[in-house]
Amino acid sequence: MNVTVISCSLHPQSRSYVLAQQTVAHLQELGAEAPLYDLRRHELGMCDATTTHKTPVAEELIEAIRRADSVLLAMPVYNYDVNTAAKNLLEIGMRAWNHKLVGFLCAAGGQRSYMSVMPFANSLMLDFRCIIIPRFVYATSSDFGDDRQPTMYVASTEIQGRIKELATNSVRLAEALSTVTFA
Repeated sequence: MNVTVISCSLHPQSRSYVLAQQTVAHLQELGAEAPLYDLRRHELGMCDATTTHKTPVAEELIEAIRRADSVLLAMPVYNYDVNTAAKNLLEIGMRAWNHKLVGFLCAAGGQRSYMSVMPFANSLMLDFRCIIIPRFVYATSSDFGDDRQPTMYVASTEIQGRIKELATNSVRLAEALSTVTFA
């Protein structure tokens, strides 16, 4: 089972990346292959519909999405929306997203924007016929210890539990969907 995890934050001390790392650890405990891609280390460029999708880095990510049985996106929420890097990845990947199982780990500044991922999820569902894991992780700065330090970690036991639940559901649902043929 291949569950690809992509951290979409570009912040040097990324909370999204910390969520992604912990998710990968749980996925590996479950026996899943869990490659982690960090967009801070991948220069994608902005999607212009003609050249960006052909760059070697973009092609590597597109192929990783295409090969994945499930994709988990760890991304920050800014001003009641997911960050531009996540949206750009969606545009660059285009058809590679078709019929994927997708889950979300969101890092946000406050509690009020917990539904911000829904327009992004709707685009995945409607444009690419993705299946969205219905429960996602939503963490705020208070859920992290050593916030914005190199030693940052997920301190909240509730968030740790939700990460484990998302990892488990991603593997179980991907296994169940592995026998389904989409038209």
